[in-house]
Formats: sequence, C-alpha cells, structure tokens
Amino acid sequence: MALYLVALILLCLLNFNTPPNVQKTLFGIPTDKIVHFCMFFPLPILAFFAFDKYTEKVWTSLLFTLLTFAVGAGLAAFTEWAQSLTPYRSGEKLDFVADIIALAISSVLVAVLDISKMKKSR
Repeated sequence: MALYLVALILLCLLNFNTPPNVQKTLFGIPTDKIVHFCMFFPLPILAFFAFDKYTEKVWTSLLFTLLTFAVGAGLAAFTEWAQSLTPYRSGEKLDFVADIIALAISSVLVAVLDISKMKKSR
C-alpha cells in the first residue's frame, strides 16, 4: 500500500521531459484521463486488502469505504493542486474528475464484495 502511494505521487509530480508517443484519445476519451482513472482505481482495492480485518460488520465496511474514498479524493485534490504549482505540469479539473470516478467505482465494488463476503460467512 505504501509503495503504491509513493508511486502514485511520483507519477503525478515527476517531470517527464519526453512523454511517450501515444494516441490522444481512446474510444473518444482523452488518454490522460484514462491514465488518471487507472492510477486511482486500485486505491480502494489495495486499502481493502491492507485493512480488511477491520471490517467485520456492514456499518464498518461502509464507513471504511467512505473513509477510503475521502482519503483518495483528498489525495487526488492534493496531486492536482501540487501539479498546478510546478512549471512542467498543470492541474486540471477533468483529471480530478477522472480520479473521483475511478475511486467511486472501485469503492462501490469493494463495498459490495466485502458485504457479500460477510453475508456468505453467516
């Protein structure tokens, strides 16, 4: 989990002088938004695997999911803000939106899987 967070922050803030030559869009979606989605999607999943032992009841699972989403949203906001302070990157609202969509989808999946796991064990 810690390595993922370090990698995420580095990917968001490092200066890539020569970015790879990739398509500008994929299925009409800007490629950089897809990259942001892919970078933030694993956060709730990794948090679940790291801290699953603390979610023994449905309400704790939902609370954990909301907390994970809030921390992820804060991290997404921080990285966009930090990018806007650098001369070589820019903070974009749509990047933040892509991050939030990834966190929301991943958080819902984690909550559903965790709650269904609890119901099966009863």
